[in-house]
Amino acid sequence: MALYMYRKGLYPLKEFPAILGEEIAGIIVALPTDEAVLNHETYKKNGFKVGGKVAADFLGSYATYISVPWKSVYPVPDNVSTRTAAAALIQGLTAYTFTEEAYNVKKGDNILIHTVAGGLGLLLAQLVHARGATVIGTTSTPEKAELAGRNGADHVILYKNEDTVSRVLEITNGEGADGVFDGVGQDTFDKNFELIKRKGTIVSLGNASGRVEPFLPLRLVQKNIKLVRPTMANYVYTAEEAYYYGQKVFELIGNGTLKINIFKEYPFTDEG
Repeated sequence: MALYMYRKGLYPLKEFPAILGEEIAGIIVALPTDEAVLNHETYKKNGFKVGGKVAADFLGSYATYISVPWKSVYPVPDNVSTRTAAAALIQGLTAYTFTEEAYNVKKGDNILIHTVAGGLGLLLAQLVHARGATVIGTTSTPEKAELAGRNGADHVILYKNEDTVSRVLEITNGEGADGVFDGVGQDTFDKNFELIKRKGTIVSLGNASGRVEPFLPLRLVQKNIKLVRPTMANYVYTAEEAYYYGQKVFELIGNGTLKINIFKEYPFTDEG
């Protein structure tokens, strides 16, 4: 989705020609030589070595070899393949940081995840379920609803046939959702205010249907709602944060708590 936003122009590129690609995994062929880097405590914790497996979040990674700042590189454990690591890195970090920091999901919460059967939605569902909360998801087809159910969703609303607000209120006995994770944007944003619980949190995390229109902050007063519009990059901004969250995500993948769904593989060719 991020690459689509770059292609569409919603996310600006600094210069042209530009190399796309934002998440990658592979083998280390060379290491830093700067003594300040080599002596950095977090660098040493990562245990980087030539021949070691790593994943990286770096714009311009569609290449055979890339040089990446070490703070954007994550060690991949032996029980996770580079294939899985490449598929998991950005969405895994996003799902984990958002369920811990954007809204800290707690046992007993009712959490609504829009487009729950998408790549990020499935990971959010698994993490929310693992934290002991009830997962309510929205999706478009029975097939996607079944997929969401296999990944932790307790209730799935088919938004084309059902009224999302009514169903969420029904499931939560009229109280509403404690937290909403909304990657749709324009088409779903306003309804979130109707189905959110008093003192609930709306996490606006995407623009699949278009940007959310500006609104007056006074609107939050109705239920003392919290609204956040985070980006994963600001949760893994420091080397220490990146190390912490990288370790958490790959640990959950390695022990099977997080299952990575790879839809399709494409050849890496000059034609793209």
